Amino acid sequence: MTDIRQGPNRFGDDLTPRERFSRTMHYQHVDYVSHLEFGYWDELKEDWMRQGHLPERLRGTDGRISDRAVEEFFGVEQFESFGAVIGAWPLRQRHEIERTANTVTYRDGLGVLRQDKASGTETIPHFLEFPIRDRATWEAFRDEFLDAHHPARQLSPEQLAQGERQSRSTPNPVSLGFGSFIGWIRDWIGFENLAYLSVDAPDLVEEMVAHLSEMLLTLLPPVLVRGRFDAAAGWEDICYNSGPILNPRFFAQRIMPHMRPVMRLLRQHGIDVIWTDCDGNILKLIPLWLDVGLNCMFPLEVHPGNDPVALRDEYGRDLLIRGGFDKFALWQGREAVLAELKRLEPLVADGGFIPHVDHRAPAGVAFDTYAYYIWEKCHLLGWPEDRIKAFPAFERWRP
Repeated sequence: MTDIRQGPNRFGDDLTPRERFSRTMHYQHVDYVSHLEFGYWDELKEDWMRQGHLPERLRGTDGRISDRAVEEFFGVEQFESFGAVIGAWPLRQRHEIERTANTVTYRDGLGVLRQDKASGTETIPHFLEFPIRDRATWEAFRDEFLDAHHPARQLSPEQLAQGERQSRSTPNPVSLGFGSFIGWIRDWIGFENLAYLSVDAPDLVEEMVAHLSEMLLTLLPPVLVRGRFDAAAGWEDICYNSGPILNPRFFAQRIMPHMRPVMRLLRQHGIDVIWTDCDGNILKLIPLWLDVGLNCMFPLEVHPGNDPVALRDEYGRDLLIRGGFDKFALWQGREAVLAELKRLEPLVADGGFIPHVDHRAPAGVAFDTYAYYIWEKCHLLGWPEDRIKAFPAFERWRP
C-alpha cells in the first residue's frame, strides 16, 4: 500500500486546502491529508464556553456560536459553496400556534404543523400534519413551492458573477449543493405516509422524485457553467439503524433512475467527488448510489453498522468516504479515541478517505478529550506538529 502522506515541503510550498482535498479524494500524494469536521451540538459549544475553553469572541452578533467558528478554533479547513436556489421555495411566513416552557408548536413555511424544542440543539421535531397527502395536495404544493421558473429562484447576473469569482479564486474547496431526491419528500409527506404511498401510489411518489430531478436539470446548469467546483453535496437522512426507510427495490426502480441524469450532469462539468449526507445504516444503498455515479459517503455513522475499513475492502477505490470516526469514542476518553484513530490509519494512508467525527460532536464530550482527538487526528493525517500547535485551541492546551 502506498502512503499518500508525504509531509511538508514535498511540493515546495504547502498545498492549499483546495489542492489537498482534491488530491486526497483522488488517491494522489499530499503533504498531509485534509483536516475536516462536521460541527457540534449547541449544548456542547455552550458548555465549553461556560467552562472557559472557548473564548467569548467566538460568539456571533446573533448570540450563537457557529460551528465554523469552533472548527476554525481547532484549525479545521473549510468549504465554500456556490449554488442554485433549489428545494421548496419561496416559503410562507412561519405561523406560531403555541409556546410553552419546553416546546413551540407552529406551522412552518411549507405548511408543516410541527412541535420543536423551545431551546437548545435542534432535534427531530414532533410532526403533527403534513402538506402532501394525495395527488391533489401534491399538485398544489408543486405549483406553489416547486416551480423551477419562479422569479425568486433566478440568480442575478451580479450574483452569478460574484459566485464565479469566489469559486475560482478561493484557496478552499468549493461544493455545489444538489439537495435531496427522497429526503425532502419525506419531510413534506411524513415517514409513515411515505411508506404507505410507496405501496399504494408508487407512481405518485416517483412523479415527485422525477419533478425534483427535472428542477435540478433546469437550475444547476447556469451555475455549473460559471463556477469551479471540487465536490457536489446532497443529503437524504433516509436510513435508520436497521437500514433504509423504504425497500431498496423501491429505490432501485423508482428513485435511482431519476438520480442518474443529475449525476451525469455533474460529472460532465468535471465534478467527480459527489456525496450525500445520510445518517443510519446505508449499506443496502451504497451499491445503488455507486451505480448512478454518487461515489462518496458522508458522514458514515459507525454505530448503525457502517465500518469504513470493511467498506474499503468491499468496494475498493470506487468508494470515497468522509467521516467514519465513531462519535461514541469521544465519550469514552483518550484511550478509546486513540484506538479508533489507529483502526482508521490504513485508510488514511491509502487515500480517498478523510476521517472525522461521524456526525456533530454530541453534548457531554469533555473538552480535553476532543482536543486530544484533534491533536492525535492531525498527527495521523501527517500535519507537522508546529502547524498543529498553531491552532488557536492549542494556545493553552497541551496533550
